[in-house]
This record gives sequence, C-alpha cells and structure tokens, in this order.
Amino acid sequence: MIERSARLEAFGAIVQLTRPRALVFVDRDRARALGLATDDPAWTDPQADGALGRAPLSAPLEAHLQLTNHCTAGCTGCYTGASAAAGSGELGLEGWKAALDELARRGVFHVALGGGESATLPWLGDLARHARVRGLIPNLTTSGLAGLDRLLPIADLFGQINVSLDGLGATYAAVRGFDGFARADAALRALRSVKREIGINVVVTRANFDELPAIFAHARRRRLSEVELLRFKPSGRGAAAYASLRCTDAQHRAFLPRVLAAARRHRVRVKVDCSYTPMVAHHDPGTELLAQLAVYGCTGGDFLVGAKPSGALTACSFAAPPPPRDGHRPQVTELGAYWRSRDAFGPFRAWRDAAEPCRSCSYHALCRGGCRVVSAHAGDASAPDPECPRVVDHRARVGAALPARHRRLPVV
Repeated sequence: MIERSARLEAFGAIVQLTRPRALVFVDRDRARALGLATDDPAWTDPQADGALGRAPLSAPLEAHLQLTNHCTAGCTGCYTGASAAAGSGELGLEGWKAALDELARRGVFHVALGGGESATLPWLGDLARHARVRGLIPNLTTSGLAGLDRLLPIADLFGQINVSLDGLGATYAAVRGFDGFARADAALRALRSVKREIGINVVVTRANFDELPAIFAHARRRRLSEVELLRFKPSGRGAAAYASLRCTDAQHRAFLPRVLAAARRHRVRVKVDCSYTPMVAHHDPGTELLAQLAVYGCTGGDFLVGAKPSGALTACSFAAPPPPRDGHRPQVTELGAYWRSRDAFGPFRAWRDAAEPCRSCSYHALCRGGCRVVSAHAGDASAPDPECPRVVDHRARVGAALPARHRRLPVV
C-alpha cells in the first residue's frame, strides 16, 4: 500500500510503503509499471546514467531536526552539548513550520525530531500536526526524563517514538553520568500503554556493549517495536568523552554477530545507523545483499540532512554546519537552493574521491568511506574512517605510521 505517493529519481523512483513500513527504491521499468511516468529527458533517455549513487538524490529522504538545545539532563556524551540554559536564537514554532514547508516541497518523506529535549516544547504537537498536513511523517526521540505529561496526549501524531536508553540500571549511569534509568524506563512503559510504535535508542559505548543482549531482552519484555543502535560520535560534549566511551576495535569487529544474535533470540527489530556500515562490511556479507537492503555508509548531505535549533543546515545530526557563504550560513528553509550547489556539504559528498584502502574496497560504493564525523575528529573529514576494521588492518599490513593528525584515535 502506497501512503504518500513516490518521488522520481534518475535511477527510477522511491516509493513509500505503510505495510511493511519502508522506502523502496525501484528501477525505471518498475516505476513505469506503478504508473510513475515522466517525460523528463533525464529520466526517459535510455543513455542517461541513472545508477544509484552516481550522484546525490534529488532531495534527502529524511531530515533530522534539532528543535531545541534546552535540556536539563546534562548527559556526559550529549551529541549537541545541550544545557538547561534557555535557548537563544532558536527557530520556534513558526520557523520550524516554514522549514517543514520547504522539506515537503523538496519531497522529503520523514522528519526525525529531537533536541535537547523536544518533549518539553509546548508547541510540539502543533508542529507534528503541521508535518502530517504537509505529507511528512514525524518521528521523535526523547530522553523520557522530562515532558512526558505533554507527550502522552499527542503520541499518536508520531510515526515512531524512541526513548534513549543507553544501558540498564547502573550501566545507564556509567554512560550518561547520572542515574536516570528508572525514569526513562517508566516513560517507556507509559508511552507503550498508549502507542504501539515505541522503541529504544541506544548509543553504543564500550561501557554498554556487553549489555546489548540484555537491552534486547528488555525491549522484548516491554513489548517494544524496535531497538535502534547508534555509534557513539565525537560531537557536542561527546567529543570530550570520546576517548573513554568509544567502542574498542575488538567490539567493533564483534558488533554485527552480537546484534544479529540478540535480535533473533528476542525477536525484536533492530536498526543501526549509517556509521556502522564499515563494521557490517568487515564480515563480508556481500555487496549484492547490502545493496538489496539499502545498507549504506555515511549518507549525510545525500539521503539525509540535519538542522540545528537556529535552522542552520547540516549534513547530519552530528556534523557542524557548513562554512558561511558571504557571512550567511545555509538554512534548512533554503535547502533547495543549497542542495544543488556544486560544493554543498563539502567532504560529505566527496566520498567518491577516496584514499586507500577505501578506493579499492569492494564495499566502497555502499560504505562511502565510513563516518565523516569520526574522520573529522581524527583530523581530516575526507579521510577513511579510522575505526573501520579494514582501515585498521590496512594500516597494520602496510606498516604505515598513523599520521600525526590521527593520533588522537589510537586503536584500542
């Protein structure tokens, strides 16, 4: 069943399904069979190179919107550096409505709303309703630590609501720096009592890696719809905590089998963010399989974009905004014009010009060189992801000393 129509692309089209919930990439022949015809020469010309990945999509599939930087939790590894201080220069309801209007015009399918703690915003429901009116599916991430009384009455407006839960019991405190597990778990139970599509977001660290199977078991007990696993990234306050919380090389290599085993045993759907693609490719599942499942590496500035509370456009939630142009930072309300710029999103779109070992890796067109944010923290956003097991092995094999700019990320 097609919910919101589809969007034409050079390779064919992207179709949104409701059962199962998915975005499906189809070729030109299938697009025509679905009645998605167009007379655009760029699409109908059989000589046109419309291969997926040859160029960025016509617009992102989803946008991650940081509605506010206000949050009282003070988590050690907060990806934004959110604080209890009242946010200044934030867009507010009308500004974010204008942003949704632009995203809808460009054919974006989903918006992921977060913060800070967006559940505390008195106008969150109004914004979610506006997204629905514009044909966008709004999803939400919340800490569960504040704003629950506001969120419960409007939970049905969201496609999916995930509560951040980075460990059970004492592990939660070890990762976040305070004891908030009971409150977050209570929020899970309360939300699940009014909505089926409730899940957990887990930022995976060396402190909670061994607990992943238990987290899946907990999701099963709470009758949750999914567990989404996010690689810990050096952004916001997380940059200062990165050396102590990032996963070890051994954990990265063990990630895929551990997660698959836990998901199968507890029969819980699992999602992993794009930065984990190098860890998936390490096990050589085959490029054809990953392509069929649309498993891609860094898709910032292509499949997705982000926006800061000020409206500043970013390649992804964890990336810094692009440099100003003539004293002006590109805004999410200007997505269409910026998207078509030749130098848009800088190194995020430059993955095709890869260095070794990415250049000769059979997974390069899918992995795209790994996480740009991790590479940037190591000193060069355009360099191969220094935590990719294949990159680690390549450097060990050739005996190349790690460049000085990368020495902040020793292999552990």
